[in-house]
Amino acid sequence: MDVPTVGFIYPDHAAEDDYALAAAALGVRLEVAHIYGTDLHAVPELLDLGSPDKLRHGARLLASHRPAAVVWACTSGSFVFGPEGAREQVRQLSAVAGVPASSTSIAFVEAARALSVRTVAVAASYPDEVARLFVDFLADAGITVVAMSSASIDTAAEVGTLTSEQVLELAVNNDHPDAQALLIPDTAMHTLAVLPRLEEALGKPVLTANQVTVWEGLRLCATTRHCTEFGALFTGTSRLDQRRQLA
Repeated sequence: MDVPTVGFIYPDHAAEDDYALAAAALGVRLEVAHIYGTDLHAVPELLDLGSPDKLRHGARLLASHRPAAVVWACTSGSFVFGPEGAREQVRQLSAVAGVPASSTSIAFVEAARALSVRTVAVAASYPDEVARLFVDFLADAGITVVAMSSASIDTAAEVGTLTSEQVLELAVNNDHPDAQALLIPDTAMHTLAVLPRLEEALGKPVLTANQVTVWEGLRLCATTRHCTEFGALFTGTSRLDQRRQLA
């Protein structure tokens, strides 16, 4: 079986071990290159973090792995540019890398569409000003946010220290009954290992940043993997659907 290689440009260090976990579980090659900047969740810093120069550097770091696709693994560093700016960001990245490219923000939209999700709740780790830009980004794609919460965590490094129990608490406390799915948009947060517990607790799909980023990279390679440990996105069936089928 052909094993694709996907390259990820990841800012600083926080939850990049989610990619090693995904690679082992899915049987694919996921290569991570790090770029650096101030990890503050603030608009000027995020615009710098996702700048063309930094992403070009990331693409050069990945070149030796000969990836079939490249993904900018940062939600806030993509949606902060706005919908058209985020699209231009990945167009430029694709041109530099010479392969299809995407970003975590665009991955959230593609993942929601794959699950036919139109209404969501957002449990953001960012300060409110930044989180609202994600809401605007989703709205442009026709995704309605029925509830948005902001944990107001200033840095990615702090987000990376959240435990599985804290992530579960964040999800449970910030879901909404009218939401078809819950979105947790920060690649600095460890979420892959806790995804089964999140979906079991909420009874609906949960889309998290590192989960959708990995899925998007595989989608760009025209590769699919079925994995019950990584949520409805990797199975096409939510925990609630499973319970209904068994009833």
